[in-house]
Amino acid sequence: MHLVSNVKRTFVHMEEAQFTHINHNGQSSMVDVTPKAITRRLARARALVTLPESVTQQMRDNELHLSKGPVFQTAILAGIMAAKKTGELIPLCHPLPLDHVTIEIHLEGHIATIISEARTEGKTGVEMEALTAASVAALTIYDMCKSLSHDIVISQIQLLEKSGGKRDFKRHA
Repeated sequence: MHLVSNVKRTFVHMEEAQFTHINHNGQSSMVDVTPKAITRRLARARALVTLPESVTQQMRDNELHLSKGPVFQTAILAGIMAAKKTGELIPLCHPLPLDHVTIEIHLEGHIATIISEARTEGKTGVEMEALTAASVAALTIYDMCKSLSHDIVISQIQLLEKSGGKRDFKRHA
């Protein structure tokens, strides 16, 4: 009985929450941000790329230098470019003028940790831009290293924090 009670409470809580991209007719809809105030927005995201030893053995001076070029530097550029195109890639995202995008990649053992940060001053957040940047940087690492191995795993793409909107968020480790 206790389990059923918890399930009902969870269901009621979920019913009260509303999806912001669905209108009153149940159709997909872009969120109207017209009444929102312009605020400073920030979001940070992370993606992990697990690389096999055959790839990490190529590491020199904090970079993987392959015939296609420097892997991490290329991934950083790809992630920044992707963040700027998020509104074109994700159907209901607003196109945003980004003030700043950074991507850092650190290799520890066999795991490349990608941290992206996006900033703007606007009426809507930059979570999707930060997540897109981390995702595309991870995919770029895969693309550049796949000739060495297909045993590359992209995982844990997640929002780490966001601020400046209705609710701030910070993931606790």
